[in-house]
Amino acid sequence: MAITKVAFIGLGNMGYPMAGHLAAAGYQVCVYNRTAGKAKRWVDEFGGSRAATPLQAAQGAEVVFVCVGNDDDVRSVVLGEAGVLAGMQEGGYLVDHTTASAELARELSRLGAERGVAVLDAPVSGGQAGAEKGCLTIMVGGEQEHYAAVRPVLECYARMQRLMGPVGSGQLTKMVNQICVGGLLQGLSEALHFAEKSGVDAQAAMEVISGGAAQSWQQQNRYESMLAREFDFGFAVKWMRKDYALVLDEARRNGAQLPVTALVDQFYADVIAMGGENWDTSSLIKRLDRN
Repeated sequence: MAITKVAFIGLGNMGYPMAGHLAAAGYQVCVYNRTAGKAKRWVDEFGGSRAATPLQAAQGAEVVFVCVGNDDDVRSVVLGEAGVLAGMQEGGYLVDHTTASAELARELSRLGAERGVAVLDAPVSGGQAGAEKGCLTIMVGGEQEHYAAVRPVLECYARMQRLMGPVGSGQLTKMVNQICVGGLLQGLSEALHFAEKSGVDAQAAMEVISGGAAQSWQQQNRYESMLAREFDFGFAVKWMRKDYALVLDEARRNGAQLPVTALVDQFYADVIAMGGENWDTSSLIKRLDRN
């Protein structure tokens, strides 16, 4: 049976446009947001309906999407008498787009199974711009048959999506992504800083190496704003530190050695101390300007 009715919980920078893509694709969308005014604004823009509680939003929905801040935020909207699980029907699907812990994903899967609800952890990458353009990368953990059921709905805002393994695998893959991003940005920061100090035309240097082994998405999309010291956009440093706390906690659990990631995490702490908690993650270069 084709999915027609969905709910979306959390209308932040990512969730607002993601839910909008669902509405534009013809799904019946009911939204919930902690700030009711934002839910009203979404309905005014996209149609659909809004609910006063997560439970009410989930009632009658075949798929419920959650996109909030952290583990505690997820629990606050999913669990309890007014939570999503209390309102979902047996046979429904709960898709958590929040970047959270793998342990939370497994916890929700167990609780969902008790109510006949399939849970998939599906963190995303691509930032607000990717959400607005409908070209996110989605890393999914769950059962193959459950993923197959929701995959057509995810296509509304996915450029790339893949089932990575059992529940929790999506979150672990997002951690791999964040490890890579931080390391790349620190390397790019040092390269630009070195170019500026040595008198090399940093703009020209980036252009000439962009076709070689140093090329990356971060290099192509961030070096110009980094050279201009513009950071009032993109994925905020405070959220990267939240993600790195998850990464480093998981590494302590599984024994992975992450010396560079731990160092970059501390560099982001320095950026926050400089007043940059809401700056884009490419602001690592600002640390290097201090001397």
